[in-house]
Amino acid sequence: MKNNVKFEQYASLLREWSGRMNLVAPSTLNDIENRHFADSAQLADVLPANVNVIDLGSGAGFPGVVLAILGWNVTCIESIGKKVTFLNAVKEALGLDNLTIYHGRVEDFVRDLPVKSNDFVFTARAFASLTKIMDYVAKTKYRLFLLKGREIETEISDAKRKYKFEYRLTPSKTGDGFIISVHFCR
Repeated sequence: MKNNVKFEQYASLLREWSGRMNLVAPSTLNDIENRHFADSAQLADVLPANVNVIDLGSGAGFPGVVLAILGWNVTCIESIGKKVTFLNAVKEALGLDNLTIYHGRVEDFVRDLPVKSNDFVFTARAFASLTKIMDYVAKTKYRLFLLKGREIETEISDAKRKYKFEYRLTPSKTGDGFIISVHFCR
């Protein structure tokens, strides 16, 4: 993975801070590179190159910080203060000028976004069900690129009851889940 030094710094910070707060499952700290970095980085294969990424419920920064390290302009949205403190520490330590941290709720951030812009996309990993994510962002009509588990077909079926959208599933390279790319229908 390119930017190895930044990923090594990020892994070190994640291990250090995880001793003080619950950022990721402790069982994943021995395989950060695959479980978190490679899993998040696979979005680079499906994301358009010149978009601004809005990462919903960023937590410890997955996939948002990984995508910022890889070069995208990213806004991480996180409502939990201690996780925001961690994300700001990562941003500063890694010198990520292309990373913005928003401390607040997704629905508050989304409220002021312009509608139907090809300049922005949403990402998320382990954040909420597809329907719940769509509830938050549907008014924008922005594309979604979500890392989801093997139950995605059920989530799609549930979301189709409420929303009109087209989607593409890409099998995960790091597990038994999927990347779902969603385009809202007008």
